Amino acid sequence: MEMSETIWQKSSFSGDRDECVELGKRSGAIAVRESDTPEAVVKTTRAGLRGLILAVKAGGLDRLIQ
Repeated sequence: MEMSETIWQKSSFSGDRDECVELGKRSGAIAVRESDTPEAVVKTTRAGLRGLILAVKAGGLDRLIQ
């Protein structure tokens, strides 16, 4: 599936801002991109995305941004 065929979804918390993470289905995987650089797409599984979200919520990635 081409990027133009991917239906992207962003969080309702983003409002009208252009700086947000978007998700879509692509070639049987979950596609993730940042809206201000839409050409850079990362593909993952549902389990991989779930693990990332849980790690972020738990603060497990905080040391990467300090």
